[in-house]
Amino acid sequence: MSRTHHKGGEPSQRMLRVAELIRHAMAQLLSRGEINDPELAGLVVTVPSVKMSPDLKLATIYVMPLGGKAQEQIVAILDRHKKYLRTEIAHQVNLKYAPEIRFRVDESFANADRIDALLQSAKVARDLSAPAPDDDAPEGGGEDAH
Repeated sequence: MSRTHHKGGEPSQRMLRVAELIRHAMAQLLSRGEINDPELAGLVVTVPSVKMSPDLKLATIYVMPLGGKAQEQIVAILDRHKKYLRTEIAHQVNLKYAPEIRFRVDESFANADRIDALLQSAKVARDLSAPAPDDDAPEGGGEDAH
């Protein structure tokens, strides 16, 4: 399979594998408290996912503080320590080149909450309880019998 196969599509197995290795390394750095920053002390930060660019030169690390508070502050703190974190990740993940890293707030929890709220809305409940319209379309729409 060529390298261009995955342009704009699903990530390759290699991209997924490298992303998971970086996610694990970053989670370890955070859980062991290896980032020397007083603003980060006492905050629990999770790393739900990492997305890699197809050339493996950029890792977007999605983070979420426990409780969802101070999200932008966490990203700013991690950005300040980007060089140290990149070096530490490179030591743990055996790659030819250490990827550039960037941090983003993980929006998947907010999206899940929004979907839950929509599913529990009165309008959706009304649509789900409405009787299905009768289907008077003729049978066998275009199928050939052999």
